[in-house]
Amino acid sequence: MPVESVFELLSGRDLHEKVIVEAVLRASDRVWIATADLKDMHVRQARGYVPILGAFDQLARGGVRFRVIHASDPSRPFRETLDQYPLLTGGAMELQICPRSHWKMVLVDGDFAYFGSANFTGAGLGGRSPERRNLEIGAVTRDPDAINELEELFDKFWMGEFCERCAFRDRCPDPIPED
Repeated sequence: MPVESVFELLSGRDLHEKVIVEAVLRASDRVWIATADLKDMHVRQARGYVPILGAFDQLARGGVRFRVIHASDPSRPFRETLDQYPLLTGGAMELQICPRSHWKMVLVDGDFAYFGSANFTGAGLGGRSPERRNLEIGAVTRDPDAINELEELFDKFWMGEFCERCAFRDRCPDPIPED
């Protein structure tokens, strides 16, 4: 009797479709992203390609909140685009920098999870042509137990569990205060 996996392995355009189009852009409550690199990704919508931050802004107007962990300052284009969305900069999207962050994870509404090799960039999870995007692989799941474990890891990271004894604390731009 075959055992059915709770994970679906994806690569190429399927990563973009499942993670960005079918999950992130349909969020109703929260999107948590952990990535080493954060760039100004654009996504296709009815009016053409738009910055994903514009889509985030629309989602935030409906109450969706964002948490993003990344390894260094976001790219200049990302920051310039973010500055155009006061709802996001006013609290709907929280950013936390950690030089140790190398996780690639997207958690949506507590019922979808992606983890794999792709950063949250156009080359990683974007809709670029096959000749321009990175070669990435990842897994998605809607399994409650797996999602719960990933959310717990993300939350521990977010709350600073790894900060206190971190060897990179002296060069961290955003350390969690010590108790």
